[in-house]
Amino acid sequence: MAEGERRSQPDSSEDIPPATQNFIIPKKEIHTVPDMGKWKRSQAYADYIGFILTLNEGVKGKKLSFEYRVSEEAENLVATVVPTHLAAAVPEVAVYLKESVGNSTRIDYGTGHEAAFAAFLCCLCKIGVLRVDDQIAIVFKVFNRYLEVMRKLQKTYRMEPAGSQGVWGLDDFQFLPFIWGSSQLIDHPCLEPRHFVDEKAVNESHKDYMFLECVLFITEMKTGPFAEHSNQLWNISAVPSWSKVNQGLIRMYKAECLEKFPVIQHFKFGSLLPIHPVTSC
Repeated sequence: MAEGERRSQPDSSEDIPPATQNFIIPKKEIHTVPDMGKWKRSQAYADYIGFILTLNEGVKGKKLSFEYRVSEEAENLVATVVPTHLAAAVPEVAVYLKESVGNSTRIDYGTGHEAAFAAFLCCLCKIGVLRVDDQIAIVFKVFNRYLEVMRKLQKTYRMEPAGSQGVWGLDDFQFLPFIWGSSQLIDHPCLEPRHFVDEKAVNESHKDYMFLECVLFITEMKTGPFAEHSNQLWNISAVPSWSKVNQGLIRMYKAECLEKFPVIQHFKFGSLLPIHPVTSC
């Protein structure tokens, strides 16, 4: 499954869109529940999940302090955001960034907004601003910084969880850092899934692992026994290995986020993440 989906992710300069590509402003295409079939067959779905799984593989077994290589293009991104020769792509790519910080009217935030930021990063890869070589930096530097900003907003404005399943959901706001965070912990010599409900273990290692940082944030934002306010997450602590946790979370992400109409109805499609069906090679 992962192998086939990962092929959809651009991995060389040959996949970079030509300067003549017609970029378009992304728009909503999923208007009714039956439209979900179009989404699951779309190039956008294949590219998006392929991107998520590529990053999942890239951070496997690595701490947040891991010394990663950042390509020259990524350095340019920090300085100029998008190079001049790709200026035509800016309006399309920017839509996903705007969608990633929550709803200013409802003052809410959830996994759909998180997916928009991942889509933004995916688009930067598709136009060649970021490269596959940057996959660790994409998670550890860019996405992790995004998490820090969103957590500050959640604390400051007490943002409402968008589409939260309450105690039966994995988390009120995030999902991807649990996937990538569990990948970081695969084959860890000491930390097992049972340890993330141990306050001492979390306090000692949260700066190195995204999963534990998520758990720490939950304990700061919620009161009462962990097993009561985060029952779904608590149950995961009984899984025997991080590899199984990671595989289970990927399946859960597809089922509870990517295949849920209330989440995907807000996703927008353009030339980089198109609604048309996957083209077979």
